[in-house]
Amino acid sequence: MAGVGKILKQAQKMQERIENAKTELANAEIRVSHGGGAITIVVNGDGDFKSLTVDPEFLKEDPGTVEQTLLSAIREATAQSKTLNRKLMAGATEGFALPVF
Repeated sequence: MAGVGKILKQAQKMQERIENAKTELANAEIRVSHGGGAITIVVNGDGDFKSLTVDPEFLKEDPGTVEQTLLSAIREATAQSKTLNRKLMAGATEGFALPVF
C-alpha cells in the first residue's frame, strides 16, 4: 500500500498550498477605478468588498451615468477577484492526481 501513503502525502501538501492560497486571497487588494477615478472600489481575492469611494462632484452627474459607472466598477472588481481566486486555487491543487484503479 505504498501508493496510499504517497497519495496521503500529496493530499497533505495540497492542503497546505490551499491554506496558503486562502490566506493570500484574504490579504489581496484589488483596486478598480472607473469614471476617470470618480469611483474606486477595493475588494480582496475572496470577493469581499473592502471600500468604495465616490467623488462627491461625480454625484452631480446624471443619475444614470453614476449608476452605470458604479455598476461597471463593481462588475470589474468582482471579475478580477474571481480570476485571481481561480488562478491561486488552480495552482494550489496542481499536480494532485488520484490513481485510476
